[in-house]
Amino acid sequence: MLKSLFRRAFAAFGLASLLIGSPVAARTPKSAQPALWEVSDADTTIYLFGTIHLLPEHLQWRTAKFDEALNSSQQLVVETIVDQQHPESVQAAEFSLGFQKGLPPIAQRVPAGKVPQLRAAIAKTGIPEAYFDQMKTWLAAIQLLGVQFRTMGLTGSDGPEEILRQQFLSEKKPIGQLETNSEQFGYFDRLPEKAQRTLLDGAIEPQTGMDKEYNGMLASWSRGDVKEIASTFNHDLADSPDLKQSLLEQRNANWAKWIEQRLGQPGTIMVAVGAGHLAGSDSVVARLQKDGYRVRRLQ
Repeated sequence: MLKSLFRRAFAAFGLASLLIGSPVAARTPKSAQPALWEVSDADTTIYLFGTIHLLPEHLQWRTAKFDEALNSSQQLVVETIVDQQHPESVQAAEFSLGFQKGLPPIAQRVPAGKVPQLRAAIAKTGIPEAYFDQMKTWLAAIQLLGVQFRTMGLTGSDGPEEILRQQFLSEKKPIGQLETNSEQFGYFDRLPEKAQRTLLDGAIEPQTGMDKEYNGMLASWSRGDVKEIASTFNHDLADSPDLKQSLLEQRNANWAKWIEQRLGQPGTIMVAVGAGHLAGSDSVVARLQKDGYRVRRLQ
């Protein structure tokens, strides 16, 4: 289950800084109507938009209602700012947290029977295996899974965050972030080595399984099915309460608090975060509702 969660997390669960960089094999929708909420008071409106960080190039996900909300927003707030053209901040965070001397060779961190599979995945990166030997296991998993998604034709440049960021840059509107790149990588850096190796194992699995997972997730997002999104992630997190607390619950609590504080300032903003954070009983939406705020679903 942890392997599945890792793969989903890359694409839809709020780990935008992990991805820089032929169509998806299975069928994908041509248009989407993802969920959109509004929380407001007398002088503040905050739109909450759940994203998938990686999307097929030609998927039409912007609706008239979404564009109306976006165009009225004076600021965009994302999980973390990732500049596709200038990735120095992401790379600095990687080097700061993801490399360590004296680690076991990367080939010793997967079951013996999967070493050929690991080496085939490394070969796709064009990076020498010795370089992976210096990476902590979580970063090696991230690098290898990123190549898998790019092979599927999915990159962060086609995701909503990058598209929205470019629009706000062109309109000279401010862009804020809820977390730094280092904070996002830190969630993985704090995982026990056993869990990190499970992630590495999942990152080198055959692509056919990834296609199925991704397309199921994309279908739920496209129809705005937050119950299905919540059910999927709750299932994947069932065997890892520590990861659920770190990756989901604590971040949702932090973000809900940020939104509540932001309601103390006038204006209209768009908050775009991974769809998994806006679905389920522990979601940002649910936490705001429990604190007495009226959260209205617009789409």
